[in-house]
Amino acid sequence: MIASVLTLNRAECQTLKVTDAYSVHRVVYSLFPAREGQTRDFLFADKGGDFHGRKILILSQKEPASPTLGRIESKEIPTAFLDGALYGFEVRMNPTKRDKPTGKTVAVRGKEALLSWFCEKAPTSFGFEVIRDSQGTPLIQVQGIGVQRFEKNGATVVHGEATFIGKLRVVDRGTFRKAFEEGMGRAKGFGFGLLQLVPLTD
Repeated sequence: MIASVLTLNRAECQTLKVTDAYSVHRVVYSLFPAREGQTRDFLFADKGGDFHGRKILILSQKEPASPTLGRIESKEIPTAFLDGALYGFEVRMNPTKRDKPTGKTVAVRGKEALLSWFCEKAPTSFGFEVIRDSQGTPLIQVQGIGVQRFEKNGATVVHGEATFIGKLRVVDRGTFRKAFEEGMGRAKGFGFGLLQLVPLTD
């Protein structure tokens, strides 16, 4: 796996018309020219911008192409990076669940519901559990609760969003590795699901 950081200054953002989630999607996808029959094999996380510019994190199976504008720095992730037991993590997700009466996919709403959803889903779906303190409280915060909205082909696309930040313990190495490499949850093509990790010691 290759980790990259794409940096765009203010003028480059204006030239590329980076104004919403779909325009970020367009810029990132331009770094991985599509080939017939090929599926998406990269993830990204828009870290936002300020007056000076914007940074976008990318995780991919192959090295991205050189951008027409901006600067990209890439490095290969050592295989042993995922061999640890404890990590600090951050992941922006599109939290959804299946509504039993209707069978439809619905957004998870409310801070407490989001925290419960994530902590319950993590061990089976993502291969890790959220570490708890001595009182049994999960060491996790939820931030950036809101809605991602953009226009695509004349239609408005809406995704619920929330960012989870905390500490984890790996419980299933294979599932954990898959969650890191393939992303977590839905709408990964629009900047969700990239699990950002920092190894921790006991």
